[in-house]
Amino acid sequence: GTPQKDVVIKPDAPSTLLSEKHADYIASYGTKKDDYEYCMSEYLRMSGVYWGLTAMDLMGQLHRMNKEEILSFIKSCQHECGGISASIGHDPHLLYTLSAVQILILYDSLHVVDVNKIVEYIQSLQKEDGSFAGDEWGNFSS
Repeated sequence: GTPQKDVVIKPDAPSTLLSEKHADYIASYGTKKDDYEYCMSEYLRMSGVYWGLTAMDLMGQLHRMNKEEILSFIKSCQHECGGISASIGHDPHLLYTLSAVQILILYDSLHVVDVNKIVEYIQSLQKEDGSFAGDEWGNFSS
């Protein structure tokens, strides 16, 4: 077998998940829209929102998030082609479309977007071999 390393636990390290502190951090993320980190992560925004909401849901704290603001953001990121972008002013991409759909399902709010257009967008990205391109240019990573 492989040798195991000794695990050193700091005496002041928490022994339980401090879920309230995690929830506070996630709930406050994005409230300072001028922060460098917030601005520099714009190209990942939709996926970041999904990850944060999923964590909040797992901690039973989803109610702390501004549902209407999030749904409005998603709606504003849907393009005429049906695809959804990471943020306003960005190009649509399969990954961000997936994150948006997952958020809408989490909130039971698929009605916010044009679902038929999303289906058309995803179908348009399917290649001959059955795989998918990430966007209209054939890129997968965004």
